[in-house]
Amino acid sequence: MEYRQLGRSGLKVSALSLGTMTFGGKGNFAKTGDTDLQGAKRQIDMAVEAGINLVDTADIYSTGASEEIIGQALKGKRDNLLIATKARFRMGAEINDAGLSRYHLIRAAEASLKRLGTDRIDLYQLHQWDGLTPLDETLEALDTLVRSGKVRYVGVSNFSGWHLMKTMGIAALKNYIMPVSQQIHYSLEAREAEYELIPATIDQHLGVLVWSPLAGGLLSGKYRRDKAAPEGTRQFANWGEPPVRDEKRLYDIIEVLVGIAEARGVSAAQIALAWLLGRKGVTTVIVGARTDAQLADNLKAADVVLTAGERASLDKVSQVPLIYPYWHQARTASDRLSAADLSLIEPHLS
Repeated sequence: MEYRQLGRSGLKVSALSLGTMTFGGKGNFAKTGDTDLQGAKRQIDMAVEAGINLVDTADIYSTGASEEIIGQALKGKRDNLLIATKARFRMGAEINDAGLSRYHLIRAAEASLKRLGTDRIDLYQLHQWDGLTPLDETLEALDTLVRSGKVRYVGVSNFSGWHLMKTMGIAALKNYIMPVSQQIHYSLEAREAEYELIPATIDQHLGVLVWSPLAGGLLSGKYRRDKAAPEGTRQFANWGEPPVRDEKRLYDIIEVLVGIAEARGVSAAQIALAWLLGRKGVTTVIVGARTDAQLADNLKAADVVLTAGERASLDKVSQVPLIYPYWHQARTASDRLSAADLSLIEPHLS
């Protein structure tokens, strides 16, 4: 397992990390899986044996059940793993039981600590943007949590480019603890993060945690053109993420993916994960699974190194078009582009 530095922090995390949205199986999250305590213990042991040192969860996953299961599964071995969790979404019926207010964030962190059975959260992430709470208030609350010893590092998730840069700017201006990472949706099927979020990552020296790297299972190899979605999958259960805007493009990607996988004698999932592991800016790819067999297969991706030709084929079939102002920059500013700019624009210059 490769270990990569998380942004400008001194923390090193495994290139693959364990996602736990399947833990608990309550409410709408039952569509993703229903891993119980014993299953969680097995999967955590599998992950540790493979070299994973980071487990990612969120308070909203099965309304706290995922965190509770992790806490029970890690009894006696908490120090063996880093724990990342998130807060923002509604966790109760009261009007202030959601958002990024100081009131909610501090209560949410304390509730997560209790469910996890630990004295600290290694990476505490803002799960989604809150356009109503002043960022000064949110960042001051995170600063308080870090300085109190309840949180070690902070990050954001699902922010737009301007949300991210406004957050970084206010943190710097007010001398608050700076985010070290962002958790983003990114896959061969969904490369929108390359417009703003990956360039910002490179420019600001942030870490990137990738969620849903297999596009909700669409890139697992189970989905093929003109065939119904397999039973027991998220798409069959109408999970709804990610939205597929161009079905032809999706199946074009899958055909190239499956072709490379069959030629190598590995799964399509391993190829899709390996592609992400080699993308600029990516620190760790979060893998979760409904079954132990799926997890075992995903973990093998850490050993897959794509050839330049394989990577070029995947890049070409999944390439995002240059939207404005990027097509204009490609035409008129290519003589003065930074590494961050080129992460998006360079493939189009030739």
